[in-house]
Order: sequence, then structure tokens, then C-alpha cells
Amino acid sequence: MCAEALAPSQRHTFTHNGRLIYEWDQTLTEVNIYINVPSGVRAKDLAVNIESHHLSLGIKGNPPYLDIDLAGKVKASESYWTLEEGTANLQLCKAEKGEPWTAALAGHTVDPLKQQEEQQRLMLERFQEEHPGFDFSGAKFSGQAPNPRTFMGGMSEK
Repeated sequence: MCAEALAPSQRHTFTHNGRLIYEWDQTLTEVNIYINVPSGVRAKDLAVNIESHHLSLGIKGNPPYLDIDLAGKVKASESYWTLEEGTANLQLCKAEKGEPWTAALAGHTVDPLKQQEEQQRLMLERFQEEHPGFDFSGAKFSGQAPNPRTFMGGMSEK
């Protein structure tokens, strides 16, 4: 129950000219990107390529909808995608567990206040993982939260 309370409660959005391009969120171990696809598009119609620093997604036979560097490094072999109810869900496994991403895709950084809120949530997620008998869901930081990946000697990759 405690871990669920620390899961991302809202997604970051990236819009262009008033149009939603994608949404994203993150945990200690993954970055999730959500992209609405045109009506009638099936999974077999999509061309998705996830590399350690790059992502491309589009409809086969057409130029990619997205062809862009990621904002961080991922384990491509452990990352995957699905198509559910008209949304392409990309689950990207972070190469560095606990590293807070300031954006999902390069150049699309969220504002500094949201970055700090995200870093605080990830730090509490780390505390919860390391101390499962305690409930950190109501904990607050007074000031800046440390980097969850490097705080006090770093994280276990388990």
C-alpha cells in the first residue's frame, strides 16, 4: 500500500501548438511514455525502435512521428512497448536506477519546480524500497531533495 502511494500520480505532458504530443512519468527504474495513435492503428502497423539513447515511433511506411534522442540512457534490451486502447505505451528501463530524468525526450525539459517535486518523490520511493516496513507516503522535504541515485553512497541495482 505504501509503495502505491509514492507511485507517479500525474503525468508530465509535452504539447506543440496546443496539441498533445506525448505524456510521460517515471519511477526509480523506468520512464514511461504514452503516445495517442490515430484511430484504427493496430500494433502491427507501428514501427517502434528503442535504442540506448534514441527513440523512433511511427506508422510503417511513413516518416516517424517521433525520431528523437532520449533525455537519458536506457537498457534497450529490457525496454518494450505495447498498444492499449489507442495509446502506445513505451516502458523504458533506466540504465542508472534512481537517476531522476528532467525530461523523457531531449529538449523537452519540465520546469525546475516540477523537477524538484519529481526528485523528492523519487527519493521517497527509494526510502520506501530500502525500508519496506515504514510508510513514507506522507513525508515531506524541507528544501531540495538529494539525488536518489547518488545519496549516501548510491543505490543497489536490485
